Amino acid sequence: MFKYIWSFIGFSVIVYSCTDNPIPKPQAELRLEFPQASYHTISLDCPFDFQTNVNASVTSKGDCSMLIEYPKMNATMYITYKNIHQDLDLLLRDAQKLTYEHVAKADNITEQPFVNTQGDVYGMFYAITGDAASNSQFYLTDSTNHFLTGSLYFNAKPNYDSLLPAVVYLQNDIRKIMESFRWKYPN
Repeated sequence: MFKYIWSFIGFSVIVYSCTDNPIPKPQAELRLEFPQASYHTISLDCPFDFQTNVNASVTSKGDCSMLIEYPKMNATMYITYKNIHQDLDLLLRDAQKLTYEHVAKADNITEQPFVNTQGDVYGMFYAITGDAASNSQFYLTDSTNHFLTGSLYFNAKPNYDSLLPAVVYLQNDIRKIMESFRWKYPN
């Protein structure tokens, strides 16, 4: 009798061990779809114009500083304008310092120079990868009278992997701002 019980147990072990091991399914990825980017010119009572996404709302803060808000992405771009009073070096150092304050949380900071000699617009675009508070920053200047900085922030805990699709979308908007940027009162 014990012989039959042990045979049954042995047979059961063999049958159950021949099935494939269960493999955990990967977690589903969030599919984010953003509207096709379409741009219009922002023209305020400031010494510059540029194009911005029609899905963003622009709020002037006076003195030609502004907020460009993306409510569907829970993101805000802070734009600050300053006149140059023989302090271009200080303004450039401040813009670079603001960017490199994120180095503690950043995996990498990529600098991309921007030069438009016809429009007298020069600047730098910073793409910041990693869990930094800001993933994109830039500055633009004519090198003599005008200086503008921009910083992109999400109203969420920094998680670069989760924010990456929105970061890429908004970095394209920043590039459009830089490429379309024009000084109204050229020197």
